[in-house]
Amino acid sequence: MAERLADHTTLRIGGPARTWLEPDTEADLIDVVRTADETGQPLLVLGGGSNVVVADAGFDGTVVHTGGLRGARADDVAACSGAFMTVAAGEPWDAFVATTIGAGQVGIEALSGIPGLVGATPIQNVGAYGQEVSQTIARVRVYDRKERRVVTRSAVECHFGYRTSVFKAFPDRFVVLTVSFQFRLGTLSAPVRYAELARTLGIEPGERAPMAEVREAVLALRRSKGMVVDPDDRDTWSAGSFFTNPVVDGALADGLPAEAPRYPQPDGRVKTSAAWLIEHAGFSRGFGSGLARLSTKHTLAITNRGGATAADVIALAREIRDGVEHAYGVRLVPEPVLVGLALD
Repeated sequence: MAERLADHTTLRIGGPARTWLEPDTEADLIDVVRTADETGQPLLVLGGGSNVVVADAGFDGTVVHTGGLRGARADDVAACSGAFMTVAAGEPWDAFVATTIGAGQVGIEALSGIPGLVGATPIQNVGAYGQEVSQTIARVRVYDRKERRVVTRSAVECHFGYRTSVFKAFPDRFVVLTVSFQFRLGTLSAPVRYAELARTLGIEPGERAPMAEVREAVLALRRSKGMVVDPDDRDTWSAGSFFTNPVVDGALADGLPAEAPRYPQPDGRVKTSAAWLIEHAGFSRGFGSGLARLSTKHTLAITNRGGATAADVIALAREIRDGVEHAYGVRLVPEPVLVGLALD
């Protein structure tokens, strides 16, 4: 019986895979990928399934699940240089975050509660509440499908940007094997830059707080927005934030309403809030008339209320994208990977 991809995604949508494989060693994973490439077999590398929307027709090729690649090791821990950790791609991300906090390793505490596996985090440079995973990544070890060999890319060579990297720019080239992190040691968090999180913690932006308290505050905030996976909460049956926050040029930013959020960027452009644009374009929480609707807790998440199809999700996403563009001239870009689907 074909494996249903809906059973392996947080959106709970997706048809069957023609072939489903779950290698538990790097060598086996590389062998699967190399064989697919040599035979011209379509290949989908799937981790935690938290940032993907798969077509109702499924995937007519080989789906290789990386969850069997487990393990983490401390390559170096010293008071002067911090901790250097190398983690296998299949390790669950949030469990790893909790481990680092318990070990006094500073730098990813605000990324608590994000679903998925460690190997996916560098691909889109996962970020939340003022932190990005690129701030602690030292290097990423990958199988390069073009060069047909294992290579290690330094943080600079990963070309990290806002929700992007070289791995996202070339999605069919790299398969993440391990991620290495450099952490400062301590009990207090990195400076809390995100105003909402600072308010929740009762501190001023830029101040630090005990890491365990930051984790609990982040988890509470994420739960209030339906962003912590809960099988009993349909608001969490999503692919997370469906659109990235737009980064626009100054002229377009100047044309937005005065109350629209604006975050100046180093290159002179301005980042604004996709959630604000969506809501003020007329798409309130819970918007939708079918089985795919906006979350009742957060306008950035498109949710499966039970029985929704990928076609339902795409239709709603297209309606929202077009509505925001009509209202504000800003074209939203989807954040999840669309497999066998397109908004255009």
